[in-house]
Amino acid sequence: MLAMKTGNNAFGLGIPLLLLLLLGLMTLTVPPFILDLSFTFNIALAIVVLLVAVYALRPLDFGAFPTVLLVATLLRLALNVASTRVVLLEGHAGGDAAGKVIQAFGEVVVGGNYVVGLVVFIILVIINFVVVTKGAGRISEVSARFTLDAMPGKQMAIDADLNAGIIDQDEARRRREEISSEADFYGSMDGASKFVRGDAIAGILILLINIVGGLIIGMAQHDLDFQAALRNYTLLTIGDGLVAQIPSLLLSTAAAIMVTRVNGSEDMGAQVMRQLFDDPRALAVCAGILFVLGLVPGMPHLVFLSLAAAAAFGAWSIHQRRQAGPPAEVEETEPEPERPEKLEVGWDDVAPVDVLGLEVGYRLISLVDKEQQGDLLERIRGVRKRLSQELGFLVPTVHIRDNIKLVPNSYVITLMGVTVGEGEVHPGKFLAIDPGEVFSELDGIATTDPAFGLNAYWIEESQREEAETLGYTVVNASTVIATHLNQVMQDHAAELLGHDEVQQLLDLLSEHSPKLAEQLVPESISLSGLLRVLQNLLSEKIPIRDLRTIAETITELGGANVDRDQLTAAVRAALGRMIVQNIYGNDANLDVITLDPDLERLLAQAKKQSGPDGMPSIEPGMMESLQRSMREAAERQEVAGKPTVLVVSSAIRSLLARFFRMSRQFIHVLAYEEIPDNKQITVVSTIGRGNA
Repeated sequence: MLAMKTGNNAFGLGIPLLLLLLLGLMTLTVPPFILDLSFTFNIALAIVVLLVAVYALRPLDFGAFPTVLLVATLLRLALNVASTRVVLLEGHAGGDAAGKVIQAFGEVVVGGNYVVGLVVFIILVIINFVVVTKGAGRISEVSARFTLDAMPGKQMAIDADLNAGIIDQDEARRRREEISSEADFYGSMDGASKFVRGDAIAGILILLINIVGGLIIGMAQHDLDFQAALRNYTLLTIGDGLVAQIPSLLLSTAAAIMVTRVNGSEDMGAQVMRQLFDDPRALAVCAGILFVLGLVPGMPHLVFLSLAAAAAFGAWSIHQRRQAGPPAEVEETEPEPERPEKLEVGWDDVAPVDVLGLEVGYRLISLVDKEQQGDLLERIRGVRKRLSQELGFLVPTVHIRDNIKLVPNSYVITLMGVTVGEGEVHPGKFLAIDPGEVFSELDGIATTDPAFGLNAYWIEESQREEAETLGYTVVNASTVIATHLNQVMQDHAAELLGHDEVQQLLDLLSEHSPKLAEQLVPESISLSGLLRVLQNLLSEKIPIRDLRTIAETITELGGANVDRDQLTAAVRAALGRMIVQNIYGNDANLDVITLDPDLERLLAQAKKQSGPDGMPSIEPGMMESLQRSMREAAERQEVAGKPTVLVVSSAIRSLLARFFRMSRQFIHVLAYEEIPDNKQITVVSTIGRGNA
């Protein structure tokens, strides 16, 4: 971590140091040795940038290119200013007065002839300005326009994939950033091409100014004749111009390569070789034309015929390679050594049990096969995503496999290897579910909805519109399985939460509230104890999304001597506003059911004498009467369209909640402490010892 910070600090100082260097080159007289070093660095930088552009697989792989181009251009202009100063001050001496690099380009590269040097310089400027830079700028402009025009469609495609569950939020965010970066890149390249064009114009002007200024200084101040002044200052100026224009041409070429690249998995060299020399016909025709030209009288026969032979050989080699195809695998001539017989079993023979599993009969395989238009996998992924957001932790992956032992149209849902749900569906048909208010029966296969046990019919697709008109809820086979799986995961949410999931929740909490996470585990509670509290909440359909409130409550009351049920009760009180809102919504008035005070006292005393199973030692007749009375009260609430909520003291709340879960009655059992102060309670029914 320290090394990373040090590297970032060094990189942060690099830009100010570079600006300081540019100012120094423009304002101070630089020794010839420093000029040589700077010009060499400038040429090396241009070569590196060109090679990076060649080896990049796509333009965005070198997204910093516009910035690098600007910096390199400024560096080159600063060197021009510095070299101009040295040329004009020391040019009368000739030779290496402005450094060895400028001397080499002025004498060696153009043979010491300033007329040839001037022509070469003008040609380089024309190539750079008229050909490379103008073409690259036009391509950048068109690419930027097309990229911006295509952005809305690309964004819609990303949103469609996200809504379909094909990609997640992180992948969608990455794609949006890539689209935005692509538009920014081509827009920047459109502007960056203007840098190179301006640099070429500046090179011409600097050349003319240096020649005219050198003649004036040499003849007026140093008493040189016209021929000597012209030779000295022109050679140095041309050498200076060539040293600047060659890196400029390399960077212009790199810019052209970047904007003409197409995204792919190959660099430019491999892409060109594969596409240019993949078909032997092009080389064969080229060889024939070169051969004919080589036979024309007066032509250099050796050159043309040699190249014709080389092209013909290349075409023949490519043809042979294509005819041969991929190399065949060599068969083993030696027999494989016999594997020693495994005499003992090992841990590899023990397969771990799946937390969540779905086994399907062979006729249901088409539902999970994308090649057969099966959408069950996408629906299960959507169910997991929605349920994870609702519950507050990542629901485990559902492992799907076929089972030939099952009835062909049936499926089984397993939890820790144990069957917790099963059903039978008919691919190609639709399930019409009776929600309780339909007008007539349907002609189909009578069954029950596997998720909720409602009456239903398997019907043909042609009957779908009729069933919906009659009030049925119509779904396909994949939706039936996904809905059943969703219900099973909701009912067993507490069992899906394990130590690994709790540790991941703690890691997320530590990112936002590190001090709270540090005090929570292991100072206030152990990891197993926290798991137990969270499972208690999930078993009563309470999400654990608000982990911060849960953690704060536990840290206030946590300790080795605090009972897990007491911690759960305290957490429930802290989450009271969320619990009540999940049941009643935004209603200010809460219709509730209460117990007679005498019955509450009796249950509280009985709880103190609970047996090993945690149930109170109370006569069975009273418990059956309590169960019957609550069922009747629940029916009245259902007719009135109200939730069934029993409000009792915190001493017996957990006891009654467990009792009704065991009796398959899902009744919301709340403690008085869990009711928010801004809610008004209306008691619609009281259950006493007489009717319990």
